[in-house]
Amino acid sequence: MRRFWAFAATALILAGCATKTPAPQPRPPATETGRPIRGPVSPATYVAQAASIDLFVIRSSELALSRSSNSAVRDAATRLIAAHRGTAAQLSFAGRRLNLLPGATLLPQHQVLIDELSSSSDFDRSWVRIERSVHGEALALHSDYARRGTSPTLRPVAANAAAVEQADLDLLRRIG
Repeated sequence: MRRFWAFAATALILAGCATKTPAPQPRPPATETGRPIRGPVSPATYVAQAASIDLFVIRSSELALSRSSNSAVRDAATRLIAAHRGTAAQLSFAGRRLNLLPGATLLPQHQVLIDELSSSSDFDRSWVRIERSVHGEALALHSDYARRGTSPTLRPVAANAAAVEQADLDLLRRIG
């Protein structure tokens, strides 16, 4: 019986030693303008950039719901919130499988855009312009990762997100 307890205690100690703490998430590389570097990106960089885009779209669209009186902008904002909550959930689920949890903060380039929107005197025009720009960048990021990404877990997430971004861009182009 003593051997059993000694073995059990040793097994528990070794099991506790075997757990590993997650590595800190690296910041995605950026050019001097703050734009993401194009080309193959690591899974961690993809998750960080995609999460920041989703968070930006949700926050900027919530801002549109509170500041805009234009029904087309408000309708688009409502649709964008729903779409990006969906892509964020998919990214979070896939990221957990890879121990790459999406961040809950905006990357600096997206925070600058939120600040610009918050202080805009012509909110609707600024919102549409900025959303088109961010969605264009997002489409490039997701399309590229779907084609050339190194993670088989993230490639289908990227492919779905690329389709969502294309639909979002089409919606934003219809707003005057």
